[in-house]
Amino acid sequence: MSDEIALVEPPEPIGALERKLEARTRELTEAREYHAATSEVLKVISRSSFDLQSVLETLARSAARLCGAGYCAVFRRDGEVYRMAAVVAFSPETKSAARKFQDFLEVHPLVPGRGSMTGRVALEGRAVQVADTASDPEYTLTEAITLANLRTQLGVPLLREGSTIGVIVLGRQHVEPFTDKQVELVTTFADQAVSAIENTRLLSDFRESLQQQTATADVLKVISRSTFDLPTVLHTLVESEVHLCQADKGTITRQIAGTFYRAESYGFSQEFMDYVRTIPIEPERSSASGRALLEGRVVHIPDVEADPDYRFAEAQRLGVFRTILAVPMLREGVPIGVIVLTRDQAKPFTQKQIDLATTFADQAAIAIENVRLFEAVKTRTDELAQSLEELRAAQQRLIQTEKLASLGQLTGGIAHEIKNPLNFVNNFAALSGGLIDDLQALLASTSLGPVIQDEANELAAMLKSNFEKIVQHGRRADSIVKNMLLHSRETTGERRRASVNAIVEEALNLAYHGARAEKPGFNVRIDKLLDPEAGEVELHPQEFTRVLLNLISNAFYAVNRRKAENGNPVFEPVVTAVTQGRDDGVEIRIRDNGTGISPDVRDKIFNPFFTTKPAGEGTGLGLSLSFDIVAKQHGGTITVDTAPDEFTEFVITLPRGQARESR
Repeated sequence: MSDEIALVEPPEPIGALERKLEARTRELTEAREYHAATSEVLKVISRSSFDLQSVLETLARSAARLCGAGYCAVFRRDGEVYRMAAVVAFSPETKSAARKFQDFLEVHPLVPGRGSMTGRVALEGRAVQVADTASDPEYTLTEAITLANLRTQLGVPLLREGSTIGVIVLGRQHVEPFTDKQVELVTTFADQAVSAIENTRLLSDFRESLQQQTATADVLKVISRSTFDLPTVLHTLVESEVHLCQADKGTITRQIAGTFYRAESYGFSQEFMDYVRTIPIEPERSSASGRALLEGRVVHIPDVEADPDYRFAEAQRLGVFRTILAVPMLREGVPIGVIVLTRDQAKPFTQKQIDLATTFADQAAIAIENVRLFEAVKTRTDELAQSLEELRAAQQRLIQTEKLASLGQLTGGIAHEIKNPLNFVNNFAALSGGLIDDLQALLASTSLGPVIQDEANELAAMLKSNFEKIVQHGRRADSIVKNMLLHSRETTGERRRASVNAIVEEALNLAYHGARAEKPGFNVRIDKLLDPEAGEVELHPQEFTRVLLNLISNAFYAVNRRKAENGNPVFEPVVTAVTQGRDDGVEIRIRDNGTGISPDVRDKIFNPFFTTKPAGEGTGLGLSLSFDIVAKQHGGTITVDTAPDEFTEFVITLPRGQARESR
């Protein structure tokens, strides 16, 4: 066993342990408060989205509270000066003093220099602390002491890419320097403020860019839609430019009969326009427009009252403007007009606004040039019109002769095509007349009870529906006649996007009711398998409906013929319509279980004037015209699959987009 005795240090006194524990507790509490404040600021940044004012006020409030300051202000750079963006004061006395100091700074913004805390931080680009501003010989902003009673001050810069874009200033109304931890905390808050300001700036730039793109697109739409309505285009241009460049008023000057006049305006009084509209603008320096015409470049006058060359005093008096931006509209480097923007106060335009105004001036020059070219072409066309008159007359006579020859061949086909629509007109007209009689007899009754009233309403609804069908099929008859004379037309009617399923449904309904009207005993089962994803296709709805009507009518004829010929009492006529959407188009199938088509006939069914129907029932033009409508007008295909005495199926494929029209 060793004889050495271990030395044990005596325990610390209880008071020292308590002091260490208290200090550690304060440190943990302070760290917790700092962390909570930072979290609160981050939450405000995320929740407030891009509400910069809320973020800056929260930053100032948190910094002042955690650092034991009675005053905290956030300054932002505005050009060469720094303006107060947010301020927080706690006690009533501090709030009153801070408000007075804020009012003073509104009139006297701070500049970089050692005379103020904000100026000193902006000058040095680092955190600066003044233990007592009252005893600092370089501190000359005495209003901070006399108005706000700020003694100890801490300033931390808001840095973006090494440049001071703002300053956070904390103040105490007594002398007590801020600790290093407090400086570190405020520096963290300054970084958060920079992030918030940058986010707001990026959003503002994005919105401004989007707004400019939207306005430019709107102007381009006006230019395209208004064609050669130059006043409308120019008025839209100047109005859009005034709003986007944050101007108050604007005018457009253009050349009329070799002289420049102010043609369109926005925001100016009628008195001003009455004065300037008839005054020609000479290329000289006494006005902004004249200066832009003289120099062929952008003229920016920040304050006309301080410009010795500007002498258009009466216009300035009537127009009530101080700042002017004049942008020439150039064609091949030569001014053909001027766009002028003005502001009522002396506030220069930014470079972005000048660039945007230049873009609009280019659009205005394009619009004016388009009109000039159009008028030149129109003049040349008028000069040629007389010399071409006799040639046109001869061509018209030749075309008319060809039309008559073609019409002689197509008379039978036209009669066949208009027979069914005219039957619809006649049948529904007769039916509607009968319903009118019934309605009149019913209304003539001595009293109208609920049942009679319901019946009257039902008859009225049927009457309305029948008259709608009359109108619809009358239009169809007109469309058929017009489309039979394709060579005498320049267009084939309206082309638009339409629902394939809707057109198939309509054709089935029209064909079925037409067959029932023509033959009251007609009956057939119609199966529809319409793909919800079939969507829309660009086509001529009336003409394509006629294709479907022709195919469905042929299917009805085939199933009825098979039923009549085989005498099978259990045979059920069925016509099936199927649509199927595809990536690049849509497929439509019309299938029947009728007589089918023999092989020797199948290859001829699309030939003009070929038909297998008895004399007087068909001319052989239906499928021929259907083929032309599908293939030539819509860029699609139409094929047939058939088996004698089993079925016939026509398959139509149509592209979704714009199809080339052939003639």
